[in-house]
Amino acid sequence: MKAEEQQIKMKAEEVNEDKPMEKIVASKKQEKKESRTGIAYIFSSFNNTIVHITDLAGNTISRVSGGMVTKHDRLKANPTTAMFVAKRAAERARDVGINNLYIRIKGKTRATGTGPGAHAVVKTLGKEGFKIVSIVDVTRIPRGGPKKKGGRRGRRV
Repeated sequence: MKAEEQQIKMKAEEVNEDKPMEKIVASKKQEKKESRTGIAYIFSSFNNTIVHITDLAGNTISRVSGGMVTKHDRLKANPTTAMFVAKRAAERARDVGINNLYIRIKGKTRATGTGPGAHAVVKTLGKEGFKIVSIVDVTRIPRGGPKKKGGRRGRRV
């Protein structure tokens, strides 16, 4: 068993004559970066897109909306504008040192769904170099709701 280990070390030293095996392992450990995790809250309706990035404690790091990127009201929910919103929010998060993100997407209600900018934001955050840990849809779901108009036998036409 020890003879095999010695042969492996000899081969490793032949390949890396400058660095013995112990030094290679030590240098790889030093290269490992500190990873910080954050939460990206994406609110996407058919009128606007808002990206809010916090750390795990809930402290706000950046919050950018469609109105901060474009002056046209009709373009605030556009996927292209959402892409620029995500880029601007990602810049600030990267400066703080965040490189992992949990993503929580929210729309108006389940009936209307999320707006057109939600997927563009997720795609852009992935391209910006963040490791996306999970994506969760936290849109509220109406369960029952108020009583329908018309009485017990329904509306008579």
